[in-house]
Amino acid sequence: MKNAFQLSQAKDRPVRILIVRTGAMGDVLHAMPAVFALRAARPDWRISWAIEPRWSPLLAAAEADGLRGPSMPLVDRWHGVATGEWKRRPFSLWTAQNIAALRHELRAGSYDICVDMQGLIRSSIIGRMVGASLYAGPADPREREARWLYGKQVRRSAAHVIEQGCELLGGAVDLPLAPARVELPVDHAAAQWCDGYLRSQGLDRFVVMAPTAGWGAKQWPVERFGAVATELGRAGFRTLVNASSDRDEMARRLVEASNGFAIAVPCSISELIEVLRRAAAMIAGDTGPLHMAAALGRPVVGIYGPTDPARTGPYGTEARVLRDPSSVTNHKRASEPEAGLLRIGVEQVASAALDLLAEVAANEVLD
Repeated sequence: MKNAFQLSQAKDRPVRILIVRTGAMGDVLHAMPAVFALRAARPDWRISWAIEPRWSPLLAAAEADGLRGPSMPLVDRWHGVATGEWKRRPFSLWTAQNIAALRHELRAGSYDICVDMQGLIRSSIIGRMVGASLYAGPADPREREARWLYGKQVRRSAAHVIEQGCELLGGAVDLPLAPARVELPVDHAAAQWCDGYLRSQGLDRFVVMAPTAGWGAKQWPVERFGAVATELGRAGFRTLVNASSDRDEMARRLVEASNGFAIAVPCSISELIEVLRRAAAMIAGDTGPLHMAAALGRPVVGIYGPTDPARTGPYGTEARVLRDPSSVTNHKRASEPEAGLLRIGVEQVASAALDLLAEVAANEVLD
């Protein structure tokens, strides 16, 4: 099998590489520092990404015209992969036709290299559809059967998933890669909405909270988030609560517990990006919006329980990470908060947030 250097020498066009990382938000964000590092090392390569359409605003704003720039800073193209719909309708004619159309689209891309950065059976099958000359994936995928489909298996030893992503992508293309700074798309319509909303609410200094998590064991009690919002409000900071819709029950409960210091803000991914660009800090558990804030370089307070911050903690930004020593790493999708997570109190989180905000403000004065 040819390596990446041989492929680049054999073509009379730039090397074409496809990244397979379909979701979810945090996982896509964790893969991006490696891909930005590849973009810097090989600026002439054409980089594409296979992703669920719901997460595509992480790669391209709605206004993107197909050319790389502020509205699409990383990739040259993205392919929509409707894995969520496939799961909901596994035996439908629509699913069969959609998979066939995706295979045709991926084959038409004439990719030289494909790298599965997800490590699932599903993602490995998607990568296999591509027909690339070099197909690589992790030697230790999340679903071990996935490795059977890789032509090249890359071993990883780093602790953090972002550094593992650099090992995987770098090993696939025979380049040493270190995590690079991430740029998220600029959506001018979302930015205009955000600025108008902040003006209408008279908001200057504010933090953002995301009270939900991927599963219950990671979810710090929402009433405690509300109590933290109260403490921050008394210190002069309002709280915006990331809400999925106007009917978001968790956001409503947080606002009710905040003594009037929190506001629920239903927004799209593009709008959340713009809100976080302007936020003083983000407070959340191990969840996508926390990692989005970190990718944007915003200060964050992470509240961790069953997941290990050494592996998925905030990366590359000012952060305070709280995890009780009694917490045990466990990725089972339990519905109730993990016992160690419940030992983290309101005072700890509020104190961490206020200390972080004070430190960031002091550094801004010195700069």
